[in-house]
Amino acid sequence: MLAARRDLRCGPAGIAAATGVPARTVTRVLTRHRVPRLAECDPLTGDRIRASKTTAIRYERSRPGELVHMDVKKIARIPDGGGWKALGRHQRETTRNRKNKIGYDYIHCLVDDHSRLAYAEVLTDEKGPTCAAFLERAAAYFAEHGITRIERLMTDNAWAYKWSLRGVCADLGIRQKFIKPHCPWQNGKAERFNRTLATEWAYRRPYPTNHARTQALTPWLEHYNHHRAHTALGGRPPITRALSPT
Repeated sequence: MLAARRDLRCGPAGIAAATGVPARTVTRVLTRHRVPRLAECDPLTGDRIRASKTTAIRYERSRPGELVHMDVKKIARIPDGGGWKALGRHQRETTRNRKNKIGYDYIHCLVDDHSRLAYAEVLTDEKGPTCAAFLERAAAYFAEHGITRIERLMTDNAWAYKWSLRGVCADLGIRQKFIKPHCPWQNGKAERFNRTLATEWAYRRPYPTNHARTQALTPWLEHYNHHRAHTALGGRPPITRALSPT
């Protein structure tokens, strides 16, 4: 179990699936050996880097599509040939181009509150038209996977969300909800998905190019929705709840 945690860098559910040991037993073993939670570790090296924060207020909507969460995560692009994560920290300065900035990718995501079904795209910005077009494509993806109606959409108070999504929401019959300013935990399921996205896709392994990382998102998303055991769903993948809410 400890070797699986070290090699796979996944939680109790993933270790249980890999070893055949019950997840509760895995949890007790990890706790006994004082293995830090994944949230406290660097996703590439597995070393502890920070303490985690938790909230005592938890909720879950009763049916798919009743509430979905939308957010954007910004990550630095990878220079051709790989960045310092691939080449080592001693190469950090040689991979940095101070004249021509590499810039960032913007990972837009939509997560269903009940089923945890998720959709994500790598886009070039987080402007209003980009967010609106993403929401349309995400709603189509959800419809293809059993969630034919989105009732409410929760986002932060970014200008692009408050003003540019109105037309799409009106066309799709979606009511917008906004979190309180400076309270990102109210959009916690999107924030949690962003953390999983970073740990298991963006920083899971060194990529030789930015294009290679982008290309890896679609198969990872397929794995997340159809095969990855989700602790909050009793070890089932999100698609099982999206297609069969009970």
